Amino acid sequence: QVQLVESGGNLVQPGGSLRLSCAASGFTFSSYAVSWYRQAPGKERELVATIFSFGSGRTSYADSVKGRFTISRENANHTVYLQMNSLKPEDTAVYYCHAQGLRIVWGQGTQVTVSS
Repeated sequence: QVQLVESGGNLVQPGGSLRLSCAASGFTFSSYAVSWYRQAPGKERELVATIFSFGSGRTSYADSVKGRFTISRENANHTVYLQMNSLKPEDTAVYYCHAQGLRIVWGQGTQVTVSS
């Protein structure tokens, strides 16, 4: 079964950190570019970070998270991570994993809430 499963979302105080995980199964993970998107209540889904395929390690980030978030992948474990530091209340959203290659695959999302 082709799927992405996110985990790691939680309630955290401003300035705190979280690490999200995205576990892939059912497709050739290493040949897919993987991204994290987020969607806050009442807002459109936005691209947060992307890591490209074939071991290039190349990454890109939204301006709003540059210097605070880091995306990484472990192809052997079919997993992509999003390390989020210096979290702000405006980072509160449902975070979705997205993989693009021969097909497009979405995860079900994980809730991140930044609040004191």
